[in-house]
This record gives sequence, structure tokens and C-alpha cells, in this order.
Amino acid sequence: MSENKKRQDIIENKAAQQEAYQDLPSEIVDKLEWFQDQKLGIIFHWGLYSQAGIVESWQLSKEDDWARKHGAWRSDLTTLRHDYWNLNREFNPVKFNPNDWAKAAKDAGFKYMLFTTKHHDGFNMYDTSYSDYKITAADSVFHTNPQADLLKYVNNAFRKEGIATGAYYSKADWHSPFYWEPNSDPQGRYASYDPEEKPELWHQFQQFVENQLLEICQNYGPIDILWLDAGWVNSMHHEQLPMDEIAQKIWQIKPDTLIVDRTIGGKYENYVTPEQKIPTVPPKKVWESNLTLAKNWGYVPNDQYKSFVEILSSIVKIISLGGNVILGVGPKPDGTLPEPALALMKQLGDWLKVFGEAVYSTRGCPEYAKNQLYLTKKDGNHYLFYEQQQGGEQKSLADLTFSYESVENLETKESIQSSDSRITLPETAFPFGVLKLKADK
Repeated sequence: MSENKKRQDIIENKAAQQEAYQDLPSEIVDKLEWFQDQKLGIIFHWGLYSQAGIVESWQLSKEDDWARKHGAWRSDLTTLRHDYWNLNREFNPVKFNPNDWAKAAKDAGFKYMLFTTKHHDGFNMYDTSYSDYKITAADSVFHTNPQADLLKYVNNAFRKEGIATGAYYSKADWHSPFYWEPNSDPQGRYASYDPEEKPELWHQFQQFVENQLLEICQNYGPIDILWLDAGWVNSMHHEQLPMDEIAQKIWQIKPDTLIVDRTIGGKYENYVTPEQKIPTVPPKKVWESNLTLAKNWGYVPNDQYKSFVEILSSIVKIISLGGNVILGVGPKPDGTLPEPALALMKQLGDWLKVFGEAVYSTRGCPEYAKNQLYLTKKDGNHYLFYEQQQGGEQKSLADLTFSYESVENLETKESIQSSDSRITLPETAFPFGVLKLKADK
């Protein structure tokens, strides 16, 4: 995504991406190795914004007029906020079948999943004890459904399929009276007051966030990844959370839960998350690029979906640089996954069934990317990715600094002959083919 087209909710911290790790608990060090083995994840942005069919939460923020510029949901902000926050009376995903989601994700080759427990709008997609603004509340039309506690049933379904589960959580909460005071006029995404001027109110919000994070980890676990969004909290406007205390309590529940305090840096950003981009310089920390299948994270009718070739090209480049990839899908308000997303997921799964060996449990070879060579490595072997249109072309492997004994076409398992460090790339039926460069015995 080019800089001039970047959504204005995207926060970057390039310094955090290039910082080294501080001391980490041994359990987290081991879990980061596990995380890099998984390689591919899926993230669901789902909430009231899906019912409205608009960008996630952002139209509620006065200063974020970019979100309303090309289609304000209501003509004035007061009406927009009132009507939006009443969407819990309409949001009724009666076709929600988490087993279908989980099976589609498994068939697509995803190894971990993140679910939006709460976005900035403050609507809780689980049965929290600390807010009445939730999917299971009496004024939520969906509350009588046997699967109303959405997070519970999503997590259970994905774990049943062997997919690790994580929780997206917004540290900001525009519905909480401890963050946006009742009858106040918040100017933007931040708290409606200065926490230094109202420390008692801010302390209430700190306790609210802590309670919810512990509740998610305790009641909906095992939580492998706690993915904290709203990067202005813990970095700006005196909005600091007691992360030392929160992290220690989370790790008492599960010592290897990865905490990802996005864009903040430091010891509670266990891995970094470049958003909607492939970094030109790979981060020094473990990292994961976050990409949407469509234009938006959440469901928007008639959204523009990317081609499979574009998505796969991004995946190949990212994993060759050493990163993970998480792909964003926005479920529809009726609880189903959009057909274009399912079609892309099937294409990905079909490709991974043939070439997954070159993806899972590998590590990147970023040193070759400058020469347009995309490689991963595992168990002494290397995997060279090439584009379909390159089939039949001669490729020089002279720039490779490792030795190999033989070359195998991963698609057909046939041996490929090489001569003088040159090889003829075989034709492939897929957007990308892979050669396995086998290590010397």
C-alpha cells in the first residue's frame, strides 16, 4: 500500500520495529519460535460496524473525518453516534456457524486465529462481566441465541480444528464512561479528558482494561496471543496502563501467552506488526505483516477484494524476509464469511497443499531479496519461489552462498538438472512454483 493511500488509522513506530529484545521470559522466547513455525494466521474484524457496513468504529471519532469523507453513515456526528451505538438492537448474526469458519480456515492453511473481542467502539463480542454493552446483554437482539457468547464458540471451534487462538482487544473504549465521559464532546480517538487532571477517573479505566484482559485470558483460554490495538494508549496524552502488573497477571494464567502491545515497543510488544505493508527493512524482532483480503478489515458491502496472485505474492515476499502473515477477513452481519473471501481462502489452501513444506516451520532468507530471489530454509534445505510466468526461463543461482546437492520440483517431486549454477525453471500450474534445493548429505 502506497504512503499516499494509507488509511489514517494506521500507526507506525519504525523505531520499535528496529529495536532489539530486552530480557524475555524463557517461555516467551520458546513461544516466539513456535509462532514463527505457524507462519500464517487469520484475523476476524466483526462487530456493529459490520451491521452498518462501514469502516470499523472510526466514523465515531470527530477528528478522524477521513473515515466519513467518502460516505458518512449519517449526516451529522451526533446522530451517527446515537444510531451506531444502538446497532446492538439490530446486529443479529443468525447464520453464525463457527464450525464452518474454523473448517474453512483449516482448509485454507491457517495455523492461528485472532478474533476481535472489542474494537474502539466499545461493543464487546463476548460475555464480559465489566460492561453491559455486549452481545449477551438483554438489549442485544442476539442475546437469546445459544451461541451468543461469540468469542467462546469461535475459540472452541478453532481449537477443535487444531488452530491456535488469540484475542484482538482495543485498549481504547469510546463507549466506556471512564474513557469518553457521558455528555462530553470527545474531539478524537483519545480519552475525553487528560488523565493527569482526572487521575481517579483514569484509574477506573485502567482497572476496567485490566479486568477485561484477565477475564479474556482466564475464561476464554488458552489464549496464545493477546493482540492489543489502539496504539495511542500507552504512548500519548498521558494515557498509560500499568502494563507491568497486567502482564505478570496474564503470565500467571498462561506463562507463554504472547503479548503484542502494538506499535509501543519495549518488552510487551513481543512481536511487531507492520500493517498493510511489506517492510523494506525486516524488523529485528519477530514480526507479522497484517494484510486484508479486501480493502477493509471489517465487512463493507461491495468491497474491493485483492486478486489471489497479489495476496500470494505478498505472502512469498514476507515469509522470504522472515515474517509471518495474518490475513484479515470481515464476517458479514448475518454471521457468514463473504464468498469472495472464501474463494481466496480456498485458492490459498490449494496452493499450500502442494507447497506448504516451503512455508511452515521455515525461516526467511532476507539476504537474497535484493536480488529478487525469494527463499526460505528449513532443516538444511532451501526453497526457491518463482512466478508462474518465469516457467521455462533459465535462472542463475550463482548468487547463492550455500551449497546444495540436488534440486527438486516441489509440485511434481521430479528432479531438476542444473548446470554451471543455471537452472531451467519448470512450468507450474500455480501463480508461484517452488524448487527445493536439497542440502548436501
